[in-house]
Amino acid sequence: SMQCFPGLVLALSSLLGALALLQLSLYLRVPSRYGKHEERLCRARVRLPARCAWFLQELPSFLVPAMLLALRSPPRLEPLGCRLLCCLFCWHYFYRTFIYPFFTRGRPFPLQLLFFGMLFCIYNGFLQGYYLIYCAEYPNDWCTDIRFTSGLLLFLLGMGINIHSDLLLRQLRKPGEVTYKIPQGGLFTYVSGANYFGEIVEWFGFAIATWSLPAFAFAFFTLCCIGPRAYHHHRYYLKTFTDYPKSRKALIPFVF
Repeated sequence: SMQCFPGLVLALSSLLGALALLQLSLYLRVPSRYGKHEERLCRARVRLPARCAWFLQELPSFLVPAMLLALRSPPRLEPLGCRLLCCLFCWHYFYRTFIYPFFTRGRPFPLQLLFFGMLFCIYNGFLQGYYLIYCAEYPNDWCTDIRFTSGLLLFLLGMGINIHSDLLLRQLRKPGEVTYKIPQGGLFTYVSGANYFGEIVEWFGFAIATWSLPAFAFAFFTLCCIGPRAYHHHRYYLKTFTDYPKSRKALIPFVF
């Protein structure tokens, strides 16, 4: 039976923070080459259909915590607050694995990026699941703590924004279309990266509700990974569409 090793949690969380800074340094000036930022010279790379790629990439983030829970004997997810936190993480990735891929109309995904995405999902799925299932200790009244309740509200708000923004993006394309259009409605009225903003809010909400180093490291990684992508999307829209709303910000309404 596995045990909790606090040193392992600290090491894996610190590495995740370092990976976040590496992502920021790599992609702040030059966007990751897929989707609308994929160059013609890169299109010879092996790619998978978007639905298959998203399913395979996100699956480990759902399966790994589930396997860790199955290996735990007896199950330790006590008190109720701990069970709810683990469910929040798995709920997000259940949606990203079993629902989102079957509705997406994205372009084929490079196999190389899929491989690195899967590695990250295995790593982060293990870190978050291992901490919550084997290490986390919460008081019995954690569900009423201001950190849990405010974090949960932020998580639900962010997830709602993320799902709604994904829906608006899907509606821009008819089946089989791969052209890009100006997103309209919802939070897209104010920012170019509404879906990214929602996901960042979601994981910072999770970090506050969990009040743990692994969750804050993951929230920081999310910000450093998709924050620059929102910025590059914003620049792409401004460059491509002459009628793009000049009042829109890249990521944070009324600020950036």
